[in-house]
Amino acid sequence: MNHFPWLTIIVLFPISAGLVIPFLPSTGNKIIRWYTLGVCLLEFLLITYIFCYHYQFNDHLIQLKEDYNWISFINFHWRLGIDGFSIGLILLTGFITTLATLAAWPVTRNPRLFYFLMLAMYSGQIGLFASQDILLFFFMWELELLPVYLLLAMWGGKRRLYAATKFILYTAAGSLFIFNRGGLIMAFYNSNESTFDFQLLINKTYPLELEIIVYLSFLIAYAVKLPIIPFHTWLPDTHGEAHYSTCMLLAGILLKMGAYGLIRINMELLPHAHSFFCSMVSNFRSNSNSLCSFNFSKSAQLKKKNCLFFSITYGICSYRNWINYKFRPKWCYFTNDFTWFNWCFTFFLAGISYDRTRTLVLDQMGGIGTSMPKIFTLFSSCSMASLALPGMSGFIAELMIFFRSN
Repeated sequence: MNHFPWLTIIVLFPISAGLVIPFLPSTGNKIIRWYTLGVCLLEFLLITYIFCYHYQFNDHLIQLKEDYNWISFINFHWRLGIDGFSIGLILLTGFITTLATLAAWPVTRNPRLFYFLMLAMYSGQIGLFASQDILLFFFMWELELLPVYLLLAMWGGKRRLYAATKFILYTAAGSLFIFNRGGLIMAFYNSNESTFDFQLLINKTYPLELEIIVYLSFLIAYAVKLPIIPFHTWLPDTHGEAHYSTCMLLAGILLKMGAYGLIRINMELLPHAHSFFCSMVSNFRSNSNSLCSFNFSKSAQLKKKNCLFFSITYGICSYRNWINYKFRPKWCYFTNDFTWFNWCFTFFLAGISYDRTRTLVLDQMGGIGTSMPKIFTLFSSCSMASLALPGMSGFIAELMIFFRSN
Protein backbone atom coordinates (compact mmCIF):
# COMPACT_ATOMS: atom_id res chain seq x y z
CA MET A 1 0.00 0.00 0.00
CA ASN A 2 1.34 3.40 -1.00
CA HIS A 3 1.83 5.74 1.98
CA PHE A 4 1.67 9.00 0.04
CA PRO A 5 -1.52 9.56 -2.06
CA TRP A 6 0.14 10.40 -5.36
CA LEU A 7 -2.72 9.07 -7.47
CA THR A 8 -5.39 10.83 -5.41
CA ILE A 9 -3.52 14.09 -5.94
CA ILE A 10 -3.36 13.77 -9.72
CA VAL A 11 -7.01 12.71 -9.90
CA LEU A 12 -8.45 15.48 -7.71
CA PHE A 13 -6.07 18.34 -8.55
CA PRO A 14 -7.62 19.39 -11.91
CA ILE A 15 -11.24 19.55 -10.75
CA SER A 16 -10.23 21.15 -7.44
CA ALA A 17 -8.28 23.81 -9.33
CA GLY A 18 -11.29 24.28 -11.61
CA LEU A 19 -13.42 25.26 -8.63
CA VAL A 20 -11.21 28.35 -8.26
CA ILE A 21 -12.09 29.64 -11.76
CA PRO A 22 -15.34 31.42 -10.71
CA PHE A 23 -13.33 33.52 -8.25
CA LEU A 24 -10.77 34.73 -10.79
CA PRO A 25 -10.93 38.39 -11.91
CA SER A 26 -13.52 39.00 -14.61
CA THR A 27 -11.47 41.55 -16.54
CA GLY A 28 -10.82 39.78 -19.82
CA ASN A 29 -10.28 36.10 -20.55
CA LYS A 30 -6.48 35.97 -20.49
CA ILE A 31 -6.25 35.26 -16.77
CA ILE A 32 -8.66 32.33 -17.04
CA ARG A 33 -6.84 30.91 -20.07
CA TRP A 34 -3.39 31.19 -18.52
CA TYR A 35 -4.63 29.79 -15.22
CA THR A 36 -6.16 26.71 -16.89
CA LEU A 37 -3.09 26.17 -19.02
CA GLY A 38 -0.90 26.45 -15.92
CA VAL A 39 -3.04 23.86 -14.11
CA CYS A 40 -2.79 21.45 -17.05
CA LEU A 41 0.97 21.90 -17.35
CA LEU A 42 1.49 21.45 -13.62
CA GLU A 43 -0.66 18.33 -13.63
CA PHE A 44 1.25 16.87 -16.57
CA LEU A 45 4.59 17.60 -14.95
CA LEU A 46 3.37 16.02 -11.72
CA ILE A 47 2.26 12.89 -13.60
CA THR A 48 5.63 12.71 -15.32
CA TYR A 49 7.47 13.11 -12.01
CA ILE A 50 5.44 10.36 -10.32
CA PHE A 51 6.04 7.87 -13.09
CA CYS A 52 9.73 8.70 -13.42
CA TYR A 53 10.59 8.51 -9.72
CA HIS A 54 7.88 6.41 -8.06
CA TYR A 55 6.91 3.83 -10.68
CA GLN A 56 9.01 0.66 -11.07
CA PHE A 57 9.00 -0.38 -14.71
CA ASN A 58 10.32 -3.85 -13.95
CA ASP A 59 7.33 -4.62 -11.72
CA HIS A 60 4.30 -6.00 -13.57
CA LEU A 61 1.94 -5.79 -10.59
CA ILE A 62 -0.35 -2.95 -9.53
CA GLN A 63 1.71 -0.11 -8.01
CA LEU A 64 1.06 3.07 -6.03
CA LYS A 65 -1.98 1.42 -4.47
CA GLU A 66 -4.41 3.51 -2.45
CA ASP A 67 -7.49 2.22 -0.65
CA TYR A 68 -9.79 4.42 1.41
CA ASN A 69 -13.23 3.47 2.64
CA TRP A 70 -15.59 6.00 1.07
CA ILE A 71 -19.19 4.79 1.59
CA SER A 72 -19.29 1.95 4.11
CA PHE A 73 -22.96 1.14 3.52
CA ILE A 74 -22.30 -0.23 0.03
CA ASN A 75 -18.63 -1.09 0.57
CA PHE A 76 -17.57 1.67 -1.85
CA HIS A 77 -13.83 2.31 -1.68
CA TRP A 78 -11.65 4.99 -3.22
CA ARG A 79 -9.30 2.35 -4.62
CA LEU A 80 -6.58 3.44 -7.04
CA GLY A 81 -3.55 1.78 -8.59
CA ILE A 82 -1.63 1.68 -11.86
CA ASP A 83 0.29 -0.83 -13.93
CA GLY A 84 2.02 -0.81 -17.30
CA PHE A 85 -1.33 -0.93 -19.05
CA SER A 86 -2.71 2.30 -17.58
CA ILE A 87 0.50 4.33 -17.32
CA GLY A 88 0.63 5.18 -21.02
CA LEU A 89 -3.00 6.31 -21.09
CA ILE A 90 -2.57 8.58 -18.07
CA LEU A 91 0.49 10.22 -19.62
CA LEU A 92 -1.37 10.57 -22.92
CA THR A 93 -4.32 12.16 -21.11
CA GLY A 94 -2.09 14.77 -19.53
CA PHE A 95 -0.33 15.58 -22.78
CA ILE A 96 -3.44 15.81 -24.99
CA THR A 97 -5.48 17.79 -22.44
CA THR A 98 -2.69 20.37 -22.28
CA LEU A 99 -2.68 20.64 -26.07
CA ALA A 100 -6.49 20.86 -26.15
CA THR A 101 -6.33 23.75 -23.67
CA LEU A 102 -4.02 25.58 -26.07
CA ALA A 103 -6.36 24.76 -28.96
CA ALA A 104 -9.26 26.31 -27.00
CA TRP A 105 -7.49 29.68 -26.83
CA PRO A 106 -9.91 31.38 -29.30
CA VAL A 107 -12.96 30.52 -27.14
CA THR A 108 -14.44 33.75 -25.81
CA ARG A 109 -18.05 32.85 -24.90
CA ASN A 110 -18.44 31.91 -21.23
CA PRO A 111 -14.79 30.84 -20.79
CA ARG A 112 -15.18 30.17 -17.06
CA LEU A 113 -17.58 27.28 -17.64
CA PHE A 114 -15.69 26.06 -20.70
CA TYR A 115 -12.36 25.68 -18.94
CA PHE A 116 -13.94 24.28 -15.78
CA LEU A 117 -15.57 21.53 -17.86
CA MET A 118 -12.22 20.69 -19.45
CA LEU A 119 -10.60 20.37 -16.03
CA ALA A 120 -13.50 18.23 -14.77
CA MET A 121 -13.02 15.92 -17.75
CA TYR A 122 -9.30 15.82 -16.97
CA SER A 123 -9.99 14.45 -13.47
CA GLY A 124 -12.57 11.95 -14.70
CA GLN A 125 -10.31 10.51 -17.38
CA ILE A 126 -7.29 10.07 -15.10
CA GLY A 127 -9.52 8.66 -12.36
CA LEU A 128 -10.94 6.04 -14.73
CA PHE A 129 -7.53 4.83 -15.90
CA ALA A 130 -6.30 4.63 -12.29
CA SER A 131 -9.41 2.94 -10.83
CA GLN A 132 -9.04 -0.45 -9.19
CA ASP A 133 -12.69 -0.62 -8.10
CA ILE A 134 -15.52 -1.36 -10.51
CA LEU A 135 -17.90 1.07 -8.77
CA LEU A 136 -15.29 3.83 -8.87
CA PHE A 137 -14.69 2.94 -12.52
CA PHE A 138 -18.38 3.50 -13.22
CA PHE A 139 -18.36 6.77 -11.27
CA MET A 140 -15.43 8.12 -13.28
CA TRP A 141 -16.99 6.86 -16.51
CA GLU A 142 -20.08 8.94 -15.77
CA LEU A 143 -18.11 11.98 -14.61
CA GLU A 144 -16.94 12.78 -18.14
CA LEU A 145 -20.35 12.45 -19.83
CA LEU A 146 -21.91 15.69 -18.59
CA PRO A 147 -18.89 17.90 -19.44
CA VAL A 148 -18.78 16.50 -22.98
CA TYR A 149 -22.52 17.07 -23.39
CA LEU A 150 -22.24 20.70 -22.28
CA LEU A 151 -19.15 21.34 -24.40
CA LEU A 152 -21.06 20.04 -27.41
CA ALA A 153 -24.35 21.78 -26.66
CA MET A 154 -22.88 25.20 -25.87
CA TRP A 155 -19.75 25.51 -28.05
CA GLY A 156 -20.56 23.25 -31.00
CA GLY A 157 -21.64 23.96 -34.56
CA LYS A 158 -25.05 24.66 -36.06
CA ARG A 159 -26.44 21.20 -35.23
CA ARG A 160 -24.80 21.08 -31.81
CA LEU A 161 -27.99 20.31 -29.83
CA TYR A 162 -28.79 17.35 -32.06
CA ALA A 163 -25.24 16.01 -31.77
CA ALA A 164 -25.12 16.56 -28.00
CA THR A 165 -28.48 14.86 -27.42
CA LYS A 166 -27.48 11.93 -29.58
CA PHE A 167 -24.19 11.60 -27.71
CA ILE A 168 -25.74 11.64 -24.25
CA LEU A 169 -28.53 9.20 -25.18
CA TYR A 170 -26.13 6.65 -26.64
CA THR A 171 -23.42 6.87 -24.00
CA ALA A 172 -25.74 7.16 -20.99
CA ALA A 173 -27.79 4.18 -22.16
CA GLY A 174 -24.61 2.18 -22.64
CA SER A 175 -23.37 3.16 -19.20
CA LEU A 176 -26.36 1.49 -17.55
CA PHE A 177 -25.06 -1.87 -18.69
CA ILE A 178 -21.76 -1.35 -16.83
CA PHE A 179 -23.33 -1.04 -13.40
CA ASN A 180 -26.85 -2.47 -13.50
CA ARG A 181 -26.16 -5.58 -15.59
CA GLY A 182 -22.46 -6.15 -15.12
CA GLY A 183 -20.96 -4.63 -12.00
CA LEU A 184 -23.70 -5.59 -9.55
CA ILE A 185 -23.76 -9.22 -10.70
CA MET A 186 -20.00 -9.53 -10.31
CA ALA A 187 -19.99 -7.75 -6.95
CA PHE A 188 -22.72 -9.82 -5.25
CA TYR A 189 -22.32 -13.22 -6.90
CA ASN A 190 -21.44 -16.07 -4.52
CA SER A 191 -20.49 -13.80 -1.59
CA ASN A 192 -22.12 -12.61 1.61
CA GLU A 193 -21.15 -8.98 1.03
CA SER A 194 -20.44 -6.94 -2.06
CA THR A 195 -16.92 -6.49 -3.35
CA PHE A 196 -15.97 -4.17 -6.20
CA ASP A 197 -12.19 -4.66 -5.97
CA PHE A 198 -10.64 -5.68 -9.30
CA GLN A 199 -8.02 -7.80 -7.53
CA LEU A 200 -10.71 -9.81 -5.73
CA LEU A 201 -13.04 -10.04 -8.71
CA ILE A 202 -10.27 -11.46 -10.89
CA ASN A 203 -10.17 -14.55 -8.64
CA LYS A 204 -13.94 -15.14 -8.82
CA THR A 205 -15.35 -17.87 -11.01
CA TYR A 206 -18.79 -17.82 -12.59
CA PRO A 207 -20.94 -20.30 -14.51
CA LEU A 208 -20.23 -19.86 -18.21
CA GLU A 209 -23.81 -18.79 -18.96
CA LEU A 210 -23.69 -16.06 -16.31
CA GLU A 211 -20.23 -14.96 -17.41
CA ILE A 212 -21.48 -14.58 -20.98
CA ILE A 213 -24.40 -12.42 -19.81
CA VAL A 214 -22.07 -10.17 -17.80
CA TYR A 215 -19.58 -10.03 -20.67
CA LEU A 216 -22.24 -8.94 -23.15
CA SER A 217 -23.47 -6.26 -20.74
CA PHE A 218 -20.02 -4.71 -20.53
CA LEU A 219 -19.47 -5.20 -24.26
CA ILE A 220 -22.55 -3.13 -25.14
CA ALA A 221 -21.28 -0.21 -23.07
CA TYR A 222 -17.81 -0.40 -24.60
CA ALA A 223 -19.19 -0.89 -28.12
CA VAL A 224 -20.96 2.47 -27.77
CA LYS A 225 -17.80 4.19 -26.57
CA LEU A 226 -15.41 2.61 -29.10
CA PRO A 227 -17.74 2.70 -31.21
CA ILE A 228 -18.60 -0.59 -32.94
CA ILE A 229 -21.43 -1.27 -35.41
CA PRO A 230 -24.38 -0.78 -34.84
CA PHE A 231 -23.68 1.70 -31.99
CA HIS A 232 -21.49 4.02 -34.05
CA THR A 233 -23.84 6.62 -35.51
CA TRP A 234 -23.25 9.23 -32.78
CA LEU A 235 -19.57 9.57 -33.61
CA PRO A 236 -19.58 11.47 -36.97
CA ASP A 237 -22.22 13.92 -35.73
CA THR A 238 -20.35 14.55 -32.51
CA HIS A 239 -16.99 15.14 -34.16
CA GLY A 240 -18.58 17.16 -36.94
CA GLU A 241 -20.24 19.64 -34.57
CA ALA A 242 -17.79 19.78 -31.62
CA HIS A 243 -15.20 22.52 -31.18
CA TYR A 244 -11.85 21.20 -32.33
CA SER A 245 -10.42 21.25 -28.80
CA THR A 246 -13.29 18.96 -27.76
CA CYS A 247 -12.61 16.79 -30.82
CA MET A 248 -9.05 16.35 -29.63
CA LEU A 249 -10.26 15.04 -26.27
CA LEU A 250 -12.88 12.81 -27.89
CA ALA A 251 -10.49 11.26 -30.39
CA GLY A 252 -7.42 11.13 -28.19
CA ILE A 253 -8.87 9.99 -24.87
CA LEU A 254 -12.59 9.29 -24.62
CA LEU A 255 -12.76 6.65 -27.35
CA LYS A 256 -9.87 4.81 -25.70
CA MET A 257 -11.89 4.44 -22.52
CA GLY A 258 -13.97 1.79 -24.30
CA ALA A 259 -10.92 -0.18 -25.41
CA TYR A 260 -9.41 0.15 -21.94
CA GLY A 261 -12.56 -1.20 -20.29
CA LEU A 262 -12.78 -4.04 -22.79
CA ILE A 263 -9.28 -5.23 -21.90
CA ARG A 264 -9.25 -4.29 -18.20
CA ILE A 265 -12.62 -5.84 -17.31
CA ASN A 266 -13.78 -8.18 -20.07
CA MET A 267 -10.43 -9.74 -20.90
CA GLU A 268 -8.99 -9.87 -17.38
CA LEU A 269 -12.06 -10.49 -15.20
CA LEU A 270 -14.12 -12.61 -17.63
CA PRO A 271 -11.53 -14.70 -19.50
CA HIS A 272 -13.75 -17.68 -20.39
CA ALA A 273 -16.45 -15.57 -22.00
CA HIS A 274 -13.79 -13.50 -23.71
CA SER A 275 -12.27 -16.57 -25.36
CA PHE A 276 -15.78 -17.35 -26.64
CA PHE A 277 -16.46 -13.85 -28.05
CA CYS A 278 -13.02 -12.57 -29.08
CA SER A 279 -13.34 -13.60 -32.73
CA MET A 280 -16.81 -12.02 -32.93
CA VAL A 281 -15.49 -8.73 -31.54
CA SER A 282 -12.67 -8.75 -34.09
CA ASN A 283 -15.15 -9.35 -36.92
CA PHE A 284 -17.36 -6.49 -35.74
CA ARG A 285 -14.31 -4.23 -35.67
CA SER A 286 -13.43 -5.29 -39.22
CA ASN A 287 -16.98 -4.58 -40.39
CA SER A 288 -16.74 -1.15 -38.79
CA ASN A 289 -13.57 -0.52 -40.77
CA SER A 290 -15.30 -1.52 -44.01
CA LEU A 291 -18.28 0.74 -43.35
CA CYS A 292 -16.02 3.68 -42.44
CA SER A 293 -13.99 3.11 -45.59
CA PHE A 294 -17.15 3.25 -47.71
CA ASN A 295 -18.45 6.41 -46.04
CA PHE A 296 -15.00 8.05 -46.10
CA SER A 297 -15.07 8.32 -49.89
CA LYS A 298 -18.54 9.93 -49.78
CA SER A 299 -17.99 12.48 -47.00
CA ALA A 300 -17.37 16.09 -48.04
CA GLN A 301 -16.93 17.58 -44.55
CA LEU A 302 -13.35 17.78 -43.31
CA LYS A 303 -13.88 16.87 -39.65
CA LYS A 304 -16.26 14.01 -40.49
CA LYS A 305 -13.74 12.71 -43.02
CA ASN A 306 -11.06 12.87 -40.32
CA CYS A 307 -13.39 11.03 -37.96
CA LEU A 308 -14.06 8.24 -40.47
CA PHE A 309 -10.40 7.93 -41.44
CA PHE A 310 -9.24 7.58 -37.88
CA SER A 311 -12.06 5.16 -37.10
CA ILE A 312 -10.44 2.95 -39.72
CA THR A 313 -6.99 3.29 -38.20
CA TYR A 314 -8.49 2.79 -34.74
CA GLY A 315 -9.54 -0.69 -35.81
CA ILE A 316 -5.93 -1.38 -36.73
CA CYS A 317 -4.83 0.04 -33.38
CA SER A 318 -7.30 -2.25 -31.60
CA TYR A 319 -5.64 -5.26 -33.20
CA ARG A 320 -2.25 -3.80 -32.35
CA ASN A 321 -3.31 -3.49 -28.70
CA TRP A 322 -4.48 -7.09 -28.80
CA ILE A 323 -1.09 -8.34 -29.96
CA ASN A 324 0.97 -6.10 -27.70
CA TYR A 325 -1.15 -6.80 -24.62
CA LYS A 326 -0.89 -10.52 -25.22
CA PHE A 327 2.88 -10.59 -25.51
CA ARG A 328 4.11 -7.55 -23.58
CA PRO A 329 1.32 -5.78 -21.66
CA LYS A 330 3.59 -3.16 -20.08
CA TRP A 331 4.16 -1.53 -23.46
CA CYS A 332 0.68 -2.16 -24.86
CA TYR A 333 -0.38 1.45 -25.13
CA PHE A 334 3.01 3.08 -25.51
CA THR A 335 3.14 1.76 -29.07
CA ASN A 336 -0.08 3.61 -29.91
CA ASP A 337 0.33 6.93 -28.12
CA PHE A 338 1.92 8.59 -31.14
CA THR A 339 -0.86 7.30 -33.39
CA TRP A 340 -3.50 8.78 -31.12
CA PHE A 341 -1.55 12.01 -30.99
CA ASN A 342 -1.79 12.11 -34.79
CA TRP A 343 -5.57 11.86 -34.53
CA CYS A 344 -5.77 14.76 -32.11
CA PHE A 345 -3.37 16.90 -34.07
CA THR A 346 -5.33 16.34 -37.29
CA PHE A 347 -8.52 17.58 -35.64
CA PHE A 348 -6.55 20.57 -34.41
CA LEU A 349 -5.44 21.26 -37.99
CA ALA A 350 -9.04 20.93 -39.18
CA GLY A 351 -10.08 23.48 -36.57
CA ILE A 352 -7.47 26.09 -37.45
CA SER A 353 -8.28 25.55 -41.14
CA TYR A 354 -11.89 26.40 -40.34
CA ASP A 355 -10.77 29.51 -38.46
CA ARG A 356 -9.08 30.72 -41.62
CA THR A 357 -11.57 29.61 -44.30
CA ARG A 358 -14.83 29.61 -42.25
CA THR A 359 -15.88 26.36 -43.91
CA LEU A 360 -15.27 22.64 -43.48
CA VAL A 361 -16.67 21.60 -46.88
CA LEU A 362 -13.73 20.39 -48.94
CA ASP A 363 -15.09 21.65 -52.27
CA GLN A 364 -15.46 25.14 -50.84
CA MET A 365 -12.03 25.12 -49.24
CA GLY A 366 -10.26 24.37 -52.50
CA GLY A 367 -6.62 23.42 -52.45
CA ILE A 368 -4.90 24.54 -49.26
CA GLY A 369 -1.40 23.87 -50.54
CA THR A 370 -1.03 27.39 -51.88
CA SER A 371 -3.24 29.34 -49.46
CA MET A 372 -2.09 27.58 -46.26
CA PRO A 373 1.21 25.83 -47.04
CA LYS A 374 2.22 25.26 -43.41
CA ILE A 375 -1.09 23.63 -42.51
CA PHE A 376 -0.89 21.59 -45.72
CA THR A 377 2.57 20.34 -44.74
CA LEU A 378 1.39 19.35 -41.26
CA PHE A 379 -1.67 17.58 -42.70
CA SER A 380 0.56 15.63 -45.06
CA SER A 381 2.97 14.69 -42.25
CA CYS A 382 0.14 13.38 -40.06
CA SER A 383 -1.27 11.39 -42.98
CA MET A 384 2.08 9.80 -43.70
CA ALA A 385 2.56 8.99 -40.01
CA SER A 386 -0.88 7.34 -39.92
CA LEU A 387 0.20 5.21 -42.88
CA ALA A 388 3.18 4.03 -40.78
CA LEU A 389 5.72 5.43 -43.23
CA PRO A 390 9.25 4.33 -42.21
CA GLY A 391 10.89 6.96 -40.06
CA MET A 392 7.60 8.15 -38.59
CA SER A 393 5.87 7.36 -35.31
CA GLY A 394 3.38 4.77 -36.55
CA PHE A 395 6.07 2.63 -38.18
CA ILE A 396 7.52 1.42 -34.87
CA ALA A 397 4.15 0.23 -33.59
CA GLU A 398 3.33 -1.53 -36.87
CA LEU A 399 6.74 -3.18 -36.90
CA MET A 400 6.13 -4.58 -33.41
CA ILE A 401 3.02 -6.38 -34.71
CA PHE A 402 5.09 -8.35 -37.20
CA PHE A 403 7.70 -9.25 -34.59
CA ARG A 404 5.23 -10.29 -31.87
CA SER A 405 2.54 -12.03 -33.89
CA ASN A 406 4.95 -14.70 -35.16
